[in-house]
Order: sequence, then C-alpha cells, then structure tokens
Amino acid sequence: MFSERTNWRLTHNRFTQAVEEVRACGGRILDLAASNPTRVGLRYDSAAILGALQSDRALDYDPQAKGLLSAREGVARYYKDVSSSPIDPEKIVLTASTSEGYSYVFRLLCNAGDELLVPKPSYPLFEFLADLQDVKLVPYPLIYDHGWQMDFHSMEKAVTARTRGVVVVHPNNPTGSYVKSNELGLLNEFCRAHGLALIVDEVFLDYELSTDGSNAVELRSTERPRAGFPSSSFVENQQVLTFTLSGLSKISALPQMKVAWIVASGPAEKVNAAMGRLEVIADTYLSMNAPIQWALPALLEQRDGVQRQLMERVHANLRELDKQLASQKSCRRLDVEGGWYAILRVPVTRSDEELAIELVREKSVLVHPGHFYDFESDGYLVLSLIAAEQEFEEGVRRTLEFIGS
Repeated sequence: MFSERTNWRLTHNRFTQAVEEVRACGGRILDLAASNPTRVGLRYDSAAILGALQSDRALDYDPQAKGLLSAREGVARYYKDVSSSPIDPEKIVLTASTSEGYSYVFRLLCNAGDELLVPKPSYPLFEFLADLQDVKLVPYPLIYDHGWQMDFHSMEKAVTARTRGVVVVHPNNPTGSYVKSNELGLLNEFCRAHGLALIVDEVFLDYELSTDGSNAVELRSTERPRAGFPSSSFVENQQVLTFTLSGLSKISALPQMKVAWIVASGPAEKVNAAMGRLEVIADTYLSMNAPIQWALPALLEQRDGVQRQLMERVHANLRELDKQLASQKSCRRLDVEGGWYAILRVPVTRSDEELAIELVREKSVLVHPGHFYDFESDGYLVLSLIAAEQEFEEGVRRTLEFIGS
C-alpha cells in the first residue's frame, strides 16, 4: 500500500530508547546535544517579535509565488550586511524551511534516480529529503588534517553521468568547517567541468569563530574576514549556477517561525531559466503564510542581539571545554571554525553509540555519537556549544571523567 520512498525504519534506536528510559524514571539529563535555541535561556525581545506578527496587511490575500516583495527585500538587506554585493530580490524564493528549499532545488535539478554529491560527515537530514524526492545521494569525504578539507580527488571518482549537483554546507554541521577560498576556486572548476550546480547551506554562516594557536576563541569580526576564507556568502558566487539556502532558524534563532529562502546566483542565462522553473514550483505550493512574510524584515532585525548572546555562550563553553581537556590526555577537540558544535576525539573502546548510551544511563549526560553524522569510524562525540553554561561545564566534567575511567 505504501511507497518504497517512505519505507524507513520507524522504531526508536537503542540510543533514543536509553534517553527515554532515563527520563521516564524522572532522571535529570544534562543535555549537551541541545539544538533548540528557544530553550537554552536566551533573552528575546518578545514585544518586537510578537508585534511584528500583528500587521493588518495579513488580512489581505496576495499570493506571490516567490514570496511578498517586502519580505524578499528584507532578505536582500540582510545579505547587503554580510556580503559585498547587492542581491536582487527577484532572485530570492521564500520557503517555509531550508528542508523545503532543498526539496524545491532537488526537484528542479533532478529526475528520479539522478545523483547529488553530499559531504560526509554532515547532518543526517539529507537522506530523508533525498528519499522523498527520489534522488540518490553519493557522499564525498571531508578529510581532517590540521583542519577539515574537501577531498576533490574522491569527488572526481564519485561523479557520474547522472550527477546533477554538489551540496556544500558552509560552515558544515557538525564539523564547523568553512569552504576556504582555494577550495571555492576548485569547486567552481569541478562544477564547470561536469556541468553541475552548487547547493549551499549557509544556516550557520553568521556564527564564525576565530582561533589562534592556543585554541583561544574570539567573537567574529565582520569587518576582518579571516585569511583563506571567502569574504562572505556564496550568494556572491557568479561562476556556476548556485543555490544558497538559509533562514531565521539560526540567523535570528527563531526556528518556530518557519522562514527560509533560496537565493539563485551564477551565469545570468542559467539563473533566469532556474528562476522561471522555481517560481512554478513555489506557485504550486504557496507554503508561506502572510503574517510571517510581513513580519520577516522585523524578525531579521532581531538577529544582532540574539547572535551576540549565542556567540558569547559558544565562546564561554568552548573555553570551558578546552580548560577541562587540558587536564587529561585521553580526549582532544578537533578544530572548529564556526557553528554551534564541537567534536571530541575519544578512545575507541566501544562503538560511539554504546559510549553515548552508557553516558546517558550512568552519568545522565546526553551527547550525540559520531555515527549520527556519518563519521567513517568510531571515536567521535558531538557536543552542542549552546547548552546553558553551568550544565555544559558539569556535563563535560562527567563525560571526561567517565571516559578516563
């Protein structure tokens, strides 16, 4: 009766079962996997946010396939702040989420059975999105050697006649690695040589960290781009057809508002053809509601205050992690350039899943095992850096104590 594309294993895995068992017994779990910014103690300007949702204009039905012009202009102003190039609002399509944005672009580029190259490790969402769009994902590895690097040799071996595009996460989740300037040039050359489009996820773009040789962390300075990094967003990329995805979920730490977008850039002829087709796809669904579109410019204006809080939290937690790591020798932190996560390299005495399950059951600490993000081997734990500071400090202490024992 049901389609093969939804033939997923729907039972809870052992890790999820362990978490639910501890919570069912009334145990308090220190959540070092926190990803919901609305539940980590941030201060929001509730009056401004709720006031933005009360526009009388929302009573009028004005269906615009790409989204209301005023909302798209708000997105364009955001990119004017983070990019050196002006963005045409007519090259922006609003969606209810980056997931929906992915589905639009996957449908635009791929016939059933076509392929997309995706980074590994990376966020596990791609597999479900590809299944729903009848697209095959082919992984290309990110290699860690004094920092994360794209493996272009493996990408050359992975590309086939059915490959339609390359997915890039900038910065990656969970590795926190940005695409470097030299990699951007190689990436454009690769896409031109094989006739591929770029699909770039930039939801964590604003959360850049600066590190020196001692692993000390500074808050990002938008006026001083780091050497070797693209100066800003992929929306500036004109070399190949590029679709840049982002949204309010991370930019303004408002995932419940369900606002995201696609920005198309690249050679004019290809961009115009893509936008014509994207507009039909968007017109078919019309998923964005009017109140949130009218509120979008004001909600984007909320980002400065909440980003400052998040960066201070990440800054403090990363320093605390490094402080505790310095007092032991069994674990180390991999370099991180941006985003909300840190990766611990731990001794391989059991599978990552077994270790994460034992941490929940014996220490009441929740971390993510590396295999959730498709690490090629065991020995990795992923920690959220936006957890409340006291909870993070105690959770790290328990984790390192348990691993050391």
